[in-house]
Amino acid sequence: MLYPISRAALFKLEPETAHAVTLAAVARMGSVPPMRAALAACFCLPEAEPVEAFGLRFPNRVGLAAGYDKDGEGWRGLASLGFGHIEVGTVTPQPQPGNPKPRVFRLVDRRSVINRMGFPGRGAAYVAEQLRRPRKPGLVLGVNLGKQKSTALEDAAHDYEELMEVFAPLADYLAVNISSPNTPGLRKLQERSFLGALLGRLAAKQTELADNYGARIPILVKLAPDLDPDQLRTAVDVIVEAGLDGIIATNTTIARDTVEGHPIAPQEGGLSGAALTDMSTGIIAAIAGHLDGALPIIGVGGIMSPEDARDKLDAGATLVQIYTGMIYEGPGLVKRILRAL
Repeated sequence: MLYPISRAALFKLEPETAHAVTLAAVARMGSVPPMRAALAACFCLPEAEPVEAFGLRFPNRVGLAAGYDKDGEGWRGLASLGFGHIEVGTVTPQPQPGNPKPRVFRLVDRRSVINRMGFPGRGAAYVAEQLRRPRKPGLVLGVNLGKQKSTALEDAAHDYEELMEVFAPLADYLAVNISSPNTPGLRKLQERSFLGALLGRLAAKQTELADNYGARIPILVKLAPDLDPDQLRTAVDVIVEAGLDGIIATNTTIARDTVEGHPIAPQEGGLSGAALTDMSTGIIAAIAGHLDGALPIIGVGGIMSPEDARDKLDAGATLVQIYTGMIYEGPGLVKRILRAL
């Protein structure tokens, strides 16, 4: 009820500033047990149905997508908003500034956002320190991994292996981000010529870490919505052949068909929100049809309502994640989705 008032105030700020203010407030509340309890009392739905995926038990089907809590500073407060899982990141091995500002743009009348952040963050060591804090029982915590901007594509596996070493003892699953449009050349890693070798290296590292820690950490791969049908089938086949554990579909899109003519549409970057909804759902359906149950899918992209979440699940997703939907609809969207499911 109160979120439209808060949103009006936040939308007077630059998008990145508004995000920083919101995340800082959630992080502060998350650091104080009584405040965490108060948030949980408002936003959590304890009777939500748990679900098994990737060898993990999720308290419910709704998670927070990567990109919201890049440095792992607010995940304890965010977990009190009813999410069954939080995906921190994208994290790179070393700190990096990301792309020049401004780099986030709202398309308010389309309930969408364009961003060209470029993996800004404080680096793996800082994020790892944040993840060592006490965790809410049952919460599933994922870490989204990205390569350093300066790392050549041929050397990308080294960055991902280094990140796996850091986060395997701290996370419940790892997501390999090869689909952001905002790191030059990154999406080429989805091509078979790169992807087979990369995922083969990561699968071998996964086995090595399982031997070291006595438990196998699931590895998911996040794909772009802009792959053509042949590219998509090829990427899915390579993921299955590598023996990895799941797919996240989808990242943001570089397409502008759904916002053609909008004054913000020419901005470079990835488009998210309502303008991505149908495209993402179609990709999920295509992946699910090709997989025929071989791997679970996390559906993400333009979930702005309980109906959008249901459409993703009906298309073949096992879990869903939100991000832009929370910007426009507020944190109460999580509980609304869970009640509808």
